[in-house]
Amino acid sequence: MRATLQTLAIIGLVAVAQSALRLIGIAGIFALSAPLSLAPWTVVTSVYAHGSIGHLLANAVGLLLVGPLVERRTTTIRFHAFVVTTGALAGIAQVTLGGLVGPSPAVLGLSGAVFALGGYLLAGNVASARLFDRLRLSPRVQLLLFGLVAVVLTVMTAAPGVALVAHAVGAFCGLVAGRVGLLDIR
Repeated sequence: MRATLQTLAIIGLVAVAQSALRLIGIAGIFALSAPLSLAPWTVVTSVYAHGSIGHLLANAVGLLLVGPLVERRTTTIRFHAFVVTTGALAGIAQVTLGGLVGPSPAVLGLSGAVFALGGYLLAGNVASARLFDRLRLSPRVQLLLFGLVAVVLTVMTAAPGVALVAHAVGAFCGLVAGRVGLLDIR
């Protein structure tokens, strides 16, 4: 559980930094918002920052459920790269696509990456591989299926104030990465 515990330590340290910066009124420097060019560092910092203790705990529990299972299949560096990359992609999608339908608030949290880790486990296991090999679905149909599964997972976990686009993008990225075994050490 090394990489999972390291990730939890990072979000804990960021939470402490957010609390300290809140005292001087600049805790928002970690949040990702449009336009991305104004604060490019937030593409990474927003993955580890959270809006509240409840938000942090919910993501920590999700990470504890799926992180160790993914860790067993990969290296610590690959795990961290996957978390940062999928979390950043999910956040970017939320602020850009979410902004198309209205004002897009700032985004914080690890949930896009947690959904990606869960998607990786769902599509990257032996039973799923056998099923896909047996069904012989074209890559295009598999992508459509992954999109549908990502939407269903997102709707099942939807709640007010939740970054739905980020969850769907994270799940989709994880499903695709799991299907191709992106993190697996061969």
